[in-house]
Amino acid sequence: MLDILYIDDYLAIVHKPAGWLVHRTPLDKGETRFVLQTLRDQIGQRVWPVHRLDKGTSGVLVFALNADVARTLGQAFESGEGLEKTYRAVVRGWPVDEGLIDHPLRRMPDDMRSQREEVQNAQTRFVTVSRGELPLPQGDFPSTRIAHLQLQALTGRRHQLRRHMKHMAHPIIGDATHGKGPLNRAIAEHLGIQRLWLHAMCLEMRHPVSLEQLAIAALPGPEWDIWHAALG
Repeated sequence: MLDILYIDDYLAIVHKPAGWLVHRTPLDKGETRFVLQTLRDQIGQRVWPVHRLDKGTSGVLVFALNADVARTLGQAFESGEGLEKTYRAVVRGWPVDEGLIDHPLRRMPDDMRSQREEVQNAQTRFVTVSRGELPLPQGDFPSTRIAHLQLQALTGRRHQLRRHMKHMAHPIIGDATHGKGPLNRAIAEHLGIQRLWLHAMCLEMRHPVSLEQLAIAALPGPEWDIWHAALG
């Protein structure tokens, strides 16, 4: 059963568990847990995904209950217009206190809409909430620096937060694609938990039909408590 955060005649907003795919894909044929199919069966009606969260990401995920709403919200999520999406992440290193990442991103190979490569503007705002260290040697250093960030995706590009943090040289811990494999494995063994440490914590948006302002939050799971000692 999924935790449904909000539902009406037009929208269903859920708390996506880490490790679940949004929908079936040939890229991950061995997976058996899909949010779309589970939600459809849970509420007994067809649903349309409005945006995506990566398999390893947990948190607020929006579905439409008809195709028109899905089309309207899909465009809003891609442009970022009228939305405020706040994420929590743990990254390698100590970023500066705050900043704006304004770095264009190419569409990924499975997300091309034409035969040519497309480059999209992409912006992410970040605030460093706290810094800490793990007792894990890294290179010539006796410990591994880590930081807890609050991220705001101002645009909705594929893997935007993960790619932007890699661009800053502060990859998200547990990111198998954009991070450092040996470091991820060492941290997972140290913590006793292996996951992508990225959580979609809050979404503020205008309802596409009623125009009511919605603020939907999903608290991070209890596994995040493991960072308290290191990050405060």
